[in-house]
Amino acid sequence: MNLFTEMRALVISALEQMQSQGTLPEGVSFDNVTVEPPRDPAHGDMATNAAMVLAKPAKMKPRDIAEMLAEKLAQSDRVDSAQVAGPGFLNLRLAPVLWQGLVKAVLTTGSGFGRSDMGQGKRVNVEYVSANPTGPLHVGHTRGAVFGDALASLLDFVGFDVTREYYINDGGAQVDVLARSVFERYREANGLNPEIAEGLYPGDYLVTVGEALKAKHGDSLLDQPESVWLEDVRTFSTDAMMDLIRADLLALGVKMDVFYSEKSLYGTGRIEAAIAELNDKGLIYEGVLEPPKGKKPEDWEPREQTLFKSTEHGDDVDRPVKKSDGGWTYFAPDIAYHYDKVSRGFDALIDVFGADHGGYVKRMKAAVSALSDGQVPLDIKLTQLVKLWKNGEPFKMSKRAGNFVTLRDVVDQVGPDVTRFVMLTRKNDAPLDFDFDKVLEQSKDNPVFYVQYAHARVCSVLRKAHEAGITADDAVLAQADLTKLSHEAEISVAKKLAEWPRLVELAGRTNEPHRVAFYLYELASELHALWNRGNELTELRFIQEGDEATSQAKIALARAVAVVISAGLGILGVTPAQEMR
Repeated sequence: MNLFTEMRALVISALEQMQSQGTLPEGVSFDNVTVEPPRDPAHGDMATNAAMVLAKPAKMKPRDIAEMLAEKLAQSDRVDSAQVAGPGFLNLRLAPVLWQGLVKAVLTTGSGFGRSDMGQGKRVNVEYVSANPTGPLHVGHTRGAVFGDALASLLDFVGFDVTREYYINDGGAQVDVLARSVFERYREANGLNPEIAEGLYPGDYLVTVGEALKAKHGDSLLDQPESVWLEDVRTFSTDAMMDLIRADLLALGVKMDVFYSEKSLYGTGRIEAAIAELNDKGLIYEGVLEPPKGKKPEDWEPREQTLFKSTEHGDDVDRPVKKSDGGWTYFAPDIAYHYDKVSRGFDALIDVFGADHGGYVKRMKAAVSALSDGQVPLDIKLTQLVKLWKNGEPFKMSKRAGNFVTLRDVVDQVGPDVTRFVMLTRKNDAPLDFDFDKVLEQSKDNPVFYVQYAHARVCSVLRKAHEAGITADDAVLAQADLTKLSHEAEISVAKKLAEWPRLVELAGRTNEPHRVAFYLYELASELHALWNRGNELTELRFIQEGDEATSQAKIALARAVAVVISAGLGILGVTPAQEMR
């Protein structure tokens, strides 16, 4: 049940009547007509822009359209009043029965309330985290992991067929560095002093990998040249790091559907096939790029390279795919990987990158546009940095990791639920301060606590109802006499519940799961406000002593709030609290 969609349908029906009666010209499109919450709730329950967007194509004054439309809408038993404001804004106040009926719809639909078929089953690939397999995930990866996972859940909620994917960057030189670093720990496990030279990974997390390598090979590799052991140690180390990464993700509640290896692209013809596809489209050529901006001419050595005409698909400059020595650039396997995604039949692609990948956005979009003939959109979401604070100071770096704060450092401190929610309290492209003290604070200023407390309060109401002998399961509550919900504070809660289906579709359309976190805070605020009013006015308390029917109606409203909070937290990957401790 989406009241905003239903009211828009009512507005469109009224406009069509105006057309049939000749008061509105034929052929005018209603596609841009919207029904939304007003900026100021004092103006009404909903507002439509119909008169404003139709005035020009209809060659009429917006206020004239608004007045005729208001007269039509006022005839509906769903509308209490339709008032024209300013040059032609139309504000609507809905009949209380709609808000009361909404509570029943929430309880009848349950966790499915707000779900939609907006996505129409289209296949979407969401690639996120994709960290180099050279160590544990750090706090920056944590934000990308939470954002990507919540986005995938959001898209599933609004009707997309979602695949969660991790791209293992195991094809580059950094994995050779990992192998050499592990070999030093292997030497250490065999009683020798490790030589952690500059450029190697110093973290203690590799100690256990070195020990595991010793358990497999004993001391047989010690006297062997690198050419003998590098490939085997590289594979062994990568597998060990991916086991660590999978465990880190699981601690955060993240489970991937696909782990795709970059290494699988090399020596298999896949990179060659992707570049050949671009070549067949006339987008590959041999040429020399202009010097980068800011470079002095003497610093620039012009070299002929194999280039991709990415400028034909929105990029700023063409991009090299093969170096002058014949080796592939870093961009080439990424092209091949996305070509594979397109070939797998996805209708849309989403990549979640760290903020340092901003320069990669246009070239990657250009590649996907070229490979799919513009048929498969690629949305790249950048996650900004996270600043950690504790006791009023920047949080110290992890000794175990060597030089950064790990995902496990954060989760071990505050738990996965708090970690996930806090990571979504800012839009992905805005910097985030993560204060270990504040995120555990029990106050309104801590959104995690505030939302969880609202759900826990409803659970306490249900427990008290049970103790009082009041039947309060959802099926019974849905049949309660909801006309008893008439106070403005109760209707205000129902109005906020009505925004959920619209909000979740908007969040899914814009790929912005943080909107869900913001909404849950607002809904919790409404519930807490009603609770506090009940401390002053006994008639607003959820349990009315000696009056089971009224109690059930009021409990139904509280339970509807819990249903929506639970659904929203489910999208964010957070477990609703049954009680606060």
